Amino acid sequence: MEKALVIEDNPDNFRLISYPLKRAGYQIDWAVDGLNGLKMALAGEYLFILLDVGLPDVDGLEVARKIREVDQHIPIIALTSFAMTGDREKALAAGCNGYLEKPIDTESIIANIETIVRVK
Repeated sequence: MEKALVIEDNPDNFRLISYPLKRAGYQIDWAVDGLNGLKMALAGEYLFILLDVGLPDVDGLEVARKIREVDQHIPIIALTSFAMTGDREKALAAGCNGYLEKPIDTESIIANIETIVRVK
């Protein structure tokens, strides 16, 4: 079973994101903040990481930059609920491979993730 890491501080958002992932057969690890997410990302072997941009302790884009200092290959998909012009570019510049807006469309999240992961 492939493992994915979801770094998301909101439990409701985590449930919405993790349900279709689990249904698709992924094992999900969850970090509720950037610092723990960074530690888990660097210690674990994940197929991909879903990373909330707006985390309370360490900004999600900073987490992506730190992961990229150590691992250039794992796909990182930024998640944000405050999509503004230029946010996608900022996420890609920080090392993310893709970008999804909240609220997450649970019907298409798997297809979107798998497209990004294949492109890595």
